[in-house]
Amino acid sequence: MAAVTYLPRSLPVWLLSSRQLPPLVIAWLRFVPVAVLAAMLLPSLVVQNEQLDLGFNNLFLWASIPTFLTAWKTRSLFGSVIVGMLVVAMVRYLGG
Repeated sequence: MAAVTYLPRSLPVWLLSSRQLPPLVIAWLRFVPVAVLAAMLLPSLVVQNEQLDLGFNNLFLWASIPTFLTAWKTRSLFGSVIVGMLVVAMVRYLGG
């Protein structure tokens, strides 16, 4: 199990450490963390009770909009988390 875990992580580093990657590959690799995060986050935003829920009662989907805008404008993870938490807390407090 150690080899199965270690080899896929170390081989690319070992093979590519002495090479210069093309600028297109470097630009493409910058999008990998965002794509992985989106792939992990989207199902939790749009699926409620094992069904697709894009309605007005989906609090987390609606709270993700100002959170996304904050992340896009400020590029601050901390600020985005705070905005998301505040939106959910405000809606829960005001909505009962």
